[in-house]
Amino acid sequence: MALELNQIYTQILTEHNNSSRNKHHIDNPTVSLKGVNPSCGDEITLELREKDGIIEDAGFTGIGCAISQASASIMIDLIKGKTTKEALHLANLFFGMIKGEVTDEKQLEELDEAIALKDISHMPARVKCAVLGWHTLENAVKGEKK
Repeated sequence: MALELNQIYTQILTEHNNSSRNKHHIDNPTVSLKGVNPSCGDEITLELREKDGIIEDAGFTGIGCAISQASASIMIDLIKGKTTKEALHLANLFFGMIKGEVTDEKQLEELDEAIALKDISHMPARVKCAVLGWHTLENAVKGEKK
């Protein structure tokens, strides 16, 4: 069973890495923030269009490994249409999952396809890749509130 689940997770990551669905500039972003992982050179620029506390649209551009690109794409699927507060909640839940602090399956269901990155916590060198987009989101949303 575990192997089948790993195959599904690998498929999700591969599909998101190869997809350009979320990898593009958006029209009229209200915030644009660059995130860099200096340890491996991954970098993304996250663009959000927020109106009345709702993330109307989001996209990213950049270069990096499959994990950083797939994670950013999955994140965008999750946050579109959500409030900035909900997006921050999802980011914190994601960080908790990656750190191994949140393991309750019911809680993790909120992360939908992002659960595919759960086992990254066992690969410390890849953790920064997985969280790059999420940290950029967190900084973008919090920075916008200044």
